[in-house]
Amino acid sequence: MDTIEVARTFFGWCSVINIGLLAFSTIMLIAMRDFSSRLHAKMFGLDESDALRAYFAYLANYKIAVIVLNIVPWLALVLMG
Repeated sequence: MDTIEVARTFFGWCSVINIGLLAFSTIMLIAMRDFSSRLHAKMFGLDESDALRAYFAYLANYKIAVIVLNIVPWLALVLMG
């Protein structure tokens, strides 16, 4: 089996799994925003608005990581193959 083909399959599945986790996290944070912001504000001694900002930063950083570490290598391997 070709090494590039294995790497392409690996990064493709990594991308699918991480995009699914990102979508699930986004849906859960939108659906349970009030509950989770109150809970995390109490747990970590934050204001609820700070918890909401932290959620946004988490989703933004995770999205950038998925693009840079999964989608771009997969796309490069597809273009090479």
